[in-house]
Amino acid sequence: MTAITAAPIASASRPGKGLDRTLWTLQIVLGLFFILASGAPKLVGQADAAQSFAEIGFGTWFMYFTGVVEVAGGVGLMVRRLSGPAAVGLSITTVLAAATQAFLLDAPGLSIFPLVLAVIFGWIAYQRRDTIAALSARVRR
Repeated sequence: MTAITAAPIASASRPGKGLDRTLWTLQIVLGLFFILASGAPKLVGQADAAQSFAEIGFGTWFMYFTGVVEVAGGVGLMVRRLSGPAAVGLSITTVLAAATQAFLLDAPGLSIFPLVLAVIFGWIAYQRRDTIAALSARVRR
């Protein structure tokens, strides 16, 4: 008689080697994009970013807050334990950015790019769901 042993949930949900490499490549590229091209200009108060946030009406505090969120999300994408939660956070951030473009800035055509990013981040979060489960288990302790 053979005993059936259950594999741990975390290893059962991990992607294969090729998919894992693809995910890491995508995570690094998107992480660097959010750190350098999206978050950093907001943190240094670049004129274009400041003007966009002034049009929204939330002021500079919200520009800096958004910059911190984007930089933290970009860094989180490149840290194994944080990659899933970071992808969830960036997915939410990009959906809100799309809504801002469409409704507050009256430029619905510009909302397509953030929505595409939201779908990509959703896929990354799904593939990295083991990191989300591990983090939520730690929080519950």
